[in-house]
Amino acid sequence: MLKLSVEEIIQKIELEESFEAVTSDYSFTLKIEKYVPYVCAAVHDGHHFRKELWNHCLHTEYERWYEEDPATKQMIQSHPIVIAGLDSRFEYDLNRPPESAIYTDAWGKQLWKTPLTDTMREKSLHKHHQFYKVVKKLLHKIEEKHTFCIVYDMHSYNWKRWNREVPTWNIGTANVDTKRFAKVIETWRSILEKMPLPNGIFSSAKINDTFQGNGYFLKFITHNFKNTLVLATEIAKVYCDELEQVTYPEVVTSIEKYLQEKLQEHAISFINTIK
Repeated sequence: MLKLSVEEIIQKIELEESFEAVTSDYSFTLKIEKYVPYVCAAVHDGHHFRKELWNHCLHTEYERWYEEDPATKQMIQSHPIVIAGLDSRFEYDLNRPPESAIYTDAWGKQLWKTPLTDTMREKSLHKHHQFYKVVKKLLHKIEEKHTFCIVYDMHSYNWKRWNREVPTWNIGTANVDTKRFAKVIETWRSILEKMPLPNGIFSSAKINDTFQGNGYFLKFITHNFKNTLVLATEIAKVYCDELEQVTYPEVVTSIEKYLQEKLQEHAISFINTIK
């Protein structure tokens, strides 16, 4: 893996070079093995929380981990194009617009002991801005090359906080063209529902049950790229004990292996159908 500035990453994309890199500020990673017409993303996978914020934050390390999406990058890491956040959403949330990307409170609890300085905020928002510069360049290159693209926007959610039965998988479609992409969305739901999981875990999949797909990552891409479909895909945290902060590697690996084949098949089918 290379360590590159955002400008160097953009240059490599412009030249259609294959590479795997972390940004020079260690805010996100991007791997491009081949310029295929689909992208996998894990924007909430990150857990970094820069040291100057530690004494300002009222949330514990566990509370931050609980609301992040750990292991979502691993679930998709075998695919040719993978972009993933390294910073915690508690520093800045890549799935929110810049004006609300830095929380004042998080899930009912005040986040900061004292307000952040302008300099602190600017450092975080600069990283948010740089991430989206790369996303825009990457999607422009893929649409330029293939006309169409599909983005698998991977997230996870804490199912134990719900007081009703919730699905293993949820696809949020409120902000995509459900008429144009109805068949593609339903096929993806069916693939997820059929996923075999270890330890007796049952896999169910629904559309707009727990979340509706209102994230900024999806909205940004959908607004800027009319031929790109983003599938906001949430897995309940059945792959870990969300209360004890224990991850189950056998479950994560099982998900990765299933998606290694089925996600690629779905992407190829999408491209062949849409054309």
